[in-house]
Amino acid sequence: MNKCGQGSSENATCGTQVIDVQCYLILNSTSQKIFIAVLCIGAGALCILENTVILWMILTSSHLRRKPSYIFLMSLAVADLLASMVFSYSFVDFHVFHGVGTHGVFLFKLGGVTASFTASLGSLLLMAFDRYVSIHKPYMYKAKVTRKRALLAFAGMWLITMFIAYLPLMGVNCCQLGTSCSELFPLISNTYLASWIILVVVLLTLIIFSYAHILWKAHKHAVYMEQQNVQPVRGQVRLRLDIMLAKTLVLVLLVLVICWSPALILMMHSLRFSLNKSIKTTFAFCSTLCLVNSMVNPMIYAWRSSELRCKLIKGFRNIKRLLRFKGIDPEVDGAQKNSGLDTVVEDTVCDTELSQ
Repeated sequence: MNKCGQGSSENATCGTQVIDVQCYLILNSTSQKIFIAVLCIGAGALCILENTVILWMILTSSHLRRKPSYIFLMSLAVADLLASMVFSYSFVDFHVFHGVGTHGVFLFKLGGVTASFTASLGSLLLMAFDRYVSIHKPYMYKAKVTRKRALLAFAGMWLITMFIAYLPLMGVNCCQLGTSCSELFPLISNTYLASWIILVVVLLTLIIFSYAHILWKAHKHAVYMEQQNVQPVRGQVRLRLDIMLAKTLVLVLLVLVICWSPALILMMHSLRFSLNKSIKTTFAFCSTLCLVNSMVNPMIYAWRSSELRCKLIKGFRNIKRLLRFKGIDPEVDGAQKNSGLDTVVEDTVCDTELSQ
């Protein structure tokens, strides 16, 4: 392992157009490779399915498409969908099949991973800002957070994210700059890695601050309602719906922090200290936790969002009707007739929630 120190790995990587992967490989046995391949492919496929369903529910609803909150939610689903595809493919290709290619090919794939996860954080920040305005200035929310501004923020965030992620491909890498290379990522400068970590920490700090303020306002509102014994009116119901969505986003953020803290800590450690193979192996397995984040987010949306939950229920109901279209079992038919009133009530409740 001495030949894989920071200086030697830098020279080996920059001295040729084909990356020397020996200093970055962490899987030795066939069983480890099979486990990683099954984990990434299985979790990645589930993440793709879940986020595709979320996007389908939003895009097929004219009501949801108009709401800025769901435009930002769609941005997060797109980021998680891309992360699931790009990370799963890149991780398995690199660590299992040792597929790297030229400098440009590797940096392009790594840029895709960086862009998707940075965009996920950026989307969470936009969602936090959206909830912050709705709670802090509820009567000015519709005037300040319009669909046009939400789309502009959506496009601007993705453009900035793509630019930052592909800086190494544009020449900001350790070979072109002549700086020290990261021991975790081939061709990546430690300076660039440190800058990206600072960006992530700043984004997380802003998101946490926004959510902390939202929860403080929610607690303050709940205390006031209890003290004054005020009956809820439409505006207060709307505030409570915003608070519920804010709590959902806090849950999303907690999952994000739990999944990414180990990887970020090891990245910071790599900037100061030389890494042995066991630490690199730990980092590789910790980085797969990002798939857990992308997999859990859609579950949280379907569970906490009444609008998405109602649309999902209606979708499953339509599928059941389609499957029973050609022939219906008499017992099932009788059960349907007995539950007709329940179905009408469920539809009415969903339609009421969607119209609020």
